[in-house]
Amino acid sequence: MKSNLTRQEALELLKKYNKEPFHIQHALTVEGVMRYFARETGNGEDEEYWGITGLLHDIDFELFPEQHCTKAPELLREAGVSEEMIYSICSHGYGLCSELEPKHLMEKILFACDELTGLIGAAARMRPSKSVMDMELSSLKKKYKDKRFAAGCSREVISTGAERLGWTLDELLEKTILAMRSCEESVNAEMEAQA
Repeated sequence: MKSNLTRQEALELLKKYNKEPFHIQHALTVEGVMRYFARETGNGEDEEYWGITGLLHDIDFELFPEQHCTKAPELLREAGVSEEMIYSICSHGYGLCSELEPKHLMEKILFACDELTGLIGAAARMRPSKSVMDMELSSLKKKYKDKRFAAGCSREVISTGAERLGWTLDELLEKTILAMRSCEESVNAEMEAQA
């Protein structure tokens, strides 16, 4: 799996269509999570591809929320993104805003973790530390079970994502906490540099 964009080109493309710090931070977080999972699943040679796919997964969401995953191919093709990566990006919306099913391990992880990073991020902001570094699985599970907390993060997508990966929900939650810990510092530094 090869990306035909550099990371810098992908970041510039993201920022062309996304100005809100929240959306940029989410994209950077999902990028970091995907890079972590590439290494953890023995796909380190494809880490750049996994990361850039994560970085660009919501490229159309800020400007075209009603066309999420349907506007993305047009924006990505204009920038010369490969059809393989366009499929990977659009498959994260399977069942909600896309008919493209996640097939590859990377696509299944993106599908499972996209919503979950939002939930974990919201839970981290409620902590005194404002960090995932001291977050435990038990406290995340309480937030997960409270349907009013981060209500926009679909529990159904998260649990379906775990099933597609053949992981228990606890495994997915725990692994994603670790993935977010791996990139929290670099995401925060990048956000501060842009402020």
